[in-house]
Amino acid sequence: MKAAVIEAPGKVTVTTVPDPTPGPRQVVVDVAACGLCGTDLHILQGEFAPSLPIVPGHEFAGEVVGLGSQVTELAIGDRVAVDPSLYCNECRYCRAGRNNLCDRWQAIGVTVAGGAAEYAVAPVANCVRLPDHVDVQDAALIEPLSCAVRGYDVLNSRMGSHVLIYGTGTMGLMMLELAKRTGASSVDVVDVNPERLATAEKLGCSQSALSADELGRPGGWDVVVDATGNAAAIQDGLDRVAKAGTYLQFGVSDYATTATISPYRIYNQEITITGSMAVLHSYERAAELFAAGVLDPKVFISHRLPLTEYPQALDQFAAGQGRKIVVLP
Repeated sequence: MKAAVIEAPGKVTVTTVPDPTPGPRQVVVDVAACGLCGTDLHILQGEFAPSLPIVPGHEFAGEVVGLGSQVTELAIGDRVAVDPSLYCNECRYCRAGRNNLCDRWQAIGVTVAGGAAEYAVAPVANCVRLPDHVDVQDAALIEPLSCAVRGYDVLNSRMGSHVLIYGTGTMGLMMLELAKRTGASSVDVVDVNPERLATAEKLGCSQSALSADELGRPGGWDVVVDATGNAAAIQDGLDRVAKAGTYLQFGVSDYATTATISPYRIYNQEITITGSMAVLHSYERAAELFAAGVLDPKVFISHRLPLTEYPQALDQFAAGQGRKIVVLP
């Protein structure tokens, strides 16, 4: 089968690899669409994936075409979206229900072959059957939405909060959509990309700007979310949190990224700084929200490219062109 392979840091090709074979409790998925994510760029840089080469792609959906010997929950022809998370279910974090912090954490498309291929293998427990009205190519959006749902689980924000989001790529826009539905009084956004800001305006943000200085809330925001991973945005965001407010590090930074905080201010103003790591008990809820229309795929997916153009798609994504880019095997 054809697959994209990150062979070494900075090197990705589309080549032929062996067809996958399912284990007893696994299925083979004929991939309909696979989304690109900032994590894929980190893997390309030599981060996150414990070893290379790897077939990337942790945002994907498709049709079941192969069943392991012990699979009874799904049938050939079922259309599914796939939660890429793989946990040991044995370490202290898994036993405490914090599986996303698993000591042996793995993920499809990060530590084992993923969905940037014609076919992918997934545990049956990770597959969510899609309702008939959901386009399976659009369902690649469910995985990033499940990360955003997890982010709001962490925030546990109060009704009537004023929210500031840095970054209006796919994840920032998803956080915007969820903020609107979780009782925010206002949702402001900051980005250096005017085209992406225009999309946030289309989705109904309260204000948009190239800099938070333009937004006019001198007391700060109750909730500040970084969806960029960019050091300058993170530093600015930390300084915009109101008293008793919360800062959420949602964007994925390079390992070397740092920011400066004032411990006295955190103490004196009772500021909370927290993070959100991937998916935790949120994939099924995201699938239900997606089926209910919480996102408009026509707005979120800007480019659909053939798998053969995966290297070019990564370059386009890295350049900040478009919103969600998906490849179609």
